[in-house]
Amino acid sequence: MTASAPISGAALSDGDHASLASAIRALSMDAVEQAKSGHPGMPMGMADAAVVLFSQFLRFDPRHPDWADRDRFILSAGHGSMLLYSLLHLTGYQDMPLEELKKFRQLGSKTAGHPEYGAAAGIETTTGPLGQGFANAVGMAVAERHLNARFGDDLVDHRVWVIAGDGCLMEGVSHEAASLAGHLGLGRMNVLWDDNKISIDGPTDLTLSDDVPARFVSYGWHVVSCDGHDPKALAAAMAEAAADPRPSLIACRTTIGFGAPTKAGKSSSHGSPLGAEEIAGTRAAINWPHGPFVIPEEVAKLGLSLGDRGAEAYDSWTANLSKSGKKDAFERALSGALPKELADAIDAHKKSLSAEQPKLATRVSSQKALEVIAPVLPELLGGSADLSGSNNTKVGAQEILDKSNYGGRYLHYGVREHAMAAAMNGMALHGGVIPYGGTFLVFTDYCRPSIRLAALMGIRCIFVMTHDSIGLGEDGPTHQPVEHLAALRAIPNLAVFRPADAVETTEAWQLALQRVSGPSVLALTRQNVPTVRTEHSQANLSAKGGYVLAEASGARKATLIATGSEIEIAMDAKAKLEADGVPTAVVSMPSLELFAAQDPSYTKEVLGSGVRVVIEAGVRQCWDRLLGENGVFIGMSGFGESGPYQELYAHFRITAGDVAGAVKARI
Repeated sequence: MTASAPISGAALSDGDHASLASAIRALSMDAVEQAKSGHPGMPMGMADAAVVLFSQFLRFDPRHPDWADRDRFILSAGHGSMLLYSLLHLTGYQDMPLEELKKFRQLGSKTAGHPEYGAAAGIETTTGPLGQGFANAVGMAVAERHLNARFGDDLVDHRVWVIAGDGCLMEGVSHEAASLAGHLGLGRMNVLWDDNKISIDGPTDLTLSDDVPARFVSYGWHVVSCDGHDPKALAAAMAEAAADPRPSLIACRTTIGFGAPTKAGKSSSHGSPLGAEEIAGTRAAINWPHGPFVIPEEVAKLGLSLGDRGAEAYDSWTANLSKSGKKDAFERALSGALPKELADAIDAHKKSLSAEQPKLATRVSSQKALEVIAPVLPELLGGSADLSGSNNTKVGAQEILDKSNYGGRYLHYGVREHAMAAAMNGMALHGGVIPYGGTFLVFTDYCRPSIRLAALMGIRCIFVMTHDSIGLGEDGPTHQPVEHLAALRAIPNLAVFRPADAVETTEAWQLALQRVSGPSVLALTRQNVPTVRTEHSQANLSAKGGYVLAEASGARKATLIATGSEIEIAMDAKAKLEADGVPTAVVSMPSLELFAAQDPSYTKEVLGSGVRVVIEAGVRQCWDRLLGENGVFIGMSGFGESGPYQELYAHFRITAGDVAGAVKARI
């Protein structure tokens, strides 16, 4: 048995197939009815396709749900979550007993309204925002091919299977991701399209005239169509897809709410409980005479037998791993642990920066940090949305990852910010790689849904966002991200770093790599900034989010708090104020999130007493909690302008003279 072979070549009998499909339909409509909330139609329509997939093609072992070489199953149409929960229960996942299905959509259950990563084994990603799961799958397929190139077929040789609906294929993120998948030749990605021609508002022809198969052919995909309720046709289509070297779209023509006497094929079965009378009629139509949540013993055993089929493949793979010379490297990569050499390399780099004191844009400082990090961290897989030279995200140690070299460690995403961020999430979820990707900070608007989901899932993705303020200058207000730092800081569990110089940039990279429980954003300058950390510290001073960069000459009368390029302004203002007899401290605040997590005694000591002034070339929101009643904000209150950045700072009164004047006015 090869690693990528189906777990069983034998199809179920017609009767066994019908029993399992009916069980899925019954569990789905019963759970939605009991919750008085949910989407029964999609699970009822795709039950046949799901049974064929899980019985003949999907490589999985419920006893080892985190098996590294398992196939990934992604329910991109996450509103149909009861399809996934029913499958996990029937095939024997320990996290999904019948009691959890009965608690569908209830507080504290593992069966949330949309699948949530981490809630239960077998849920590979959080889906619900349509198209996200599809794009996550592209990232998983990239990670699979990349790790295969590094570790070989014996350790990495699996597929990514997706169920996507019409809504997933309407969303723009799926267009971007599908185009990228076709370009990269990701033949291990197979998408089952629930082609039921129904959306919430009604038939899809209300809004859609696309020739979807032709669109995917144009992307470089293999496309096959079948009757989504014919097990033999479904199996033939899946086998054809698995044999093709291109990513595949399997158009499964289905009936939403299959079996419902009056609601099948209608939008009324999409997002509402069917009702007792309709459920009774459905039970009769699908030959399921059993009560709510009742699974006959013979059907339960049949479902568990599907889970048993992966044991042989798992045992074979485990034997391969135990005798592999790459075992230690593989296990470390999959664990996400950082190599011991990394800390020493970073410390040496920081020491050299403090000694040499270069004046660099922090985007360039980021690249110099990557030049140190990438050679000792083979799991690092980078990229940019067509801005590699502007984001400074590629270094010499990285070859290009494309369909001729999946072993490369740098991916050109093209102008596809939305898909890049979602694919990065898929890579992180797959494991074995640490993804980072770059664009301009203003375009986090395009990345935001995926950044939010990365934070919700608690996964390590690093978003390198350059051109972080009006400091980018002549490109003007369309590209000047005045509100974006505040918007990103509003996302729970997202760490936003805006480093002041090359040393802090290196520290931000270290913290982002160490942060395994959530994503990070590095907001980096276009313009050059001086080195302000001129004394080497082996400790990562940025780790507490904020610290006293320069203490006052006497009892503090003012504290200037700044981030990024505005630290230079704060230091100049401090010099002016000290010359006028106003003892002033400067606090560097590379991460508000990390600072807010510190002990109150520490934050009080750092912020001190007297007048507080915050200096940041963005909007005020998110700073009020530090300013207090007598605080002053020096920054932006509207959009920017086009012009040389030095003139813009003066025009918007973000200068050392303005800061000093504001302090004196408060004293």
